[in-house]
Amino acid sequence: METQGWQKWSLIALALCFFTLVLLLPLFTVFYYALEQGLALFLTALQDPEALAAIWLTIKVSLIVLPINIFIGIVMAWAIAYFDFKGKSLLTALLDLPFSISPVVVGLMFLLLFGLDGLWGAWLTAHQIRFMFATPSIVIVTLFVTFPLIAKSLIPSMSAQGTSEEQAALILGASTWQLFWRVTLPKIKWALIYGVILSNARAMGEFGAVSVVSGHIRGLTNTIPLYVEISYNEYQFVAAFACASLLALIAVGTLGIQNVVRYVERKKAKGV
Repeated sequence: METQGWQKWSLIALALCFFTLVLLLPLFTVFYYALEQGLALFLTALQDPEALAAIWLTIKVSLIVLPINIFIGIVMAWAIAYFDFKGKSLLTALLDLPFSISPVVVGLMFLLLFGLDGLWGAWLTAHQIRFMFATPSIVIVTLFVTFPLIAKSLIPSMSAQGTSEEQAALILGASTWQLFWRVTLPKIKWALIYGVILSNARAMGEFGAVSVVSGHIRGLTNTIPLYVEISYNEYQFVAAFACASLLALIAVGTLGIQNVVRYVERKKAKGV
């Protein structure tokens, strides 16, 4: 037992050291340098017109991408977890494709499709549709790199829980919407929340693919990660660290909200 206790505390200490060095220390450093010269300068950096444009564009892209990801994720997870069909293995494998392709290559693929010299570039130009180096191109590449996250979060949960409750609801006369809202959604809500958090964090923090298709137009197509890079390269360190810390704060705050909601739900379930 003493040996097991020693092993347990050694593993806990190793895990804490790893998280401290790899996660907590870099996160603390970003906030430290962002606030090093005072809160007033930090707030001034965030109120810069280019920073505000980058923040708004990042939020706008996330607001567009997230509902699409939720819909596609639930549909794909439902199909894969609850049905058997030809091509199911292929569909499951394709969900991993965005994870295996470099984001820079993703941006290049869409540039070759929709760019001026791309496959559909001439048609878009002829119809005066601006796709590349604009918000639509940022949305589409962000969607490409994030859409599997919700489905991948839901599939294990839905597969493990099975379809017995859904079948019982159908026998009792439930409609499709009643089946989803009253039976399926309550079962998968925590997996869905987790997937939404991952998808939103990836959408707001995506750099490589967005960098290729955005054109780096100041005040128009720079998201927060692109603005951070530009500011840092131009030695505007306060502006760079301020926006970087804002991005980190959003991620930490989202995780905090998730834990608070889960805590309240557990309290309600226990009747406290």
